[in-house]
Amino acid sequence: SSSAASDVYKRQGLKVDKGSRRVFSDGKEVIMTVKEYDLLLFLLENPNIVFNKEVLFDRVWGLEAFGDASTVTVHIQRIRDKIEKNSENKYIETVWGAGYRFRA
Repeated sequence: SSSAASDVYKRQGLKVDKGSRRVFSDGKEVIMTVKEYDLLLFLLENPNIVFNKEVLFDRVWGLEAFGDASTVTVHIQRIRDKIEKNSENKYIETVWGAGYRFRA
């Protein structure tokens, strides 16, 4: 089995514990919805790759999901508010005309 440490991502002031699905920004726990967490984790596990909204919607919400890709924009904004607002670090980058990426 893998060590527990491999289930914890740390990037600058951001820490994501996959085992407990908890997120910490600069040491403070951040409460996220299931989809906010899933979206953050997907980007985190695929660093520096640009994904457009449609791909993110398919990967995170699934092909059976109701709604549309515009919900991705809303969720990205909420995640940024939660993990970047009180931090000097900027994690999620908007690539104009292309999508979003997690800066590793």
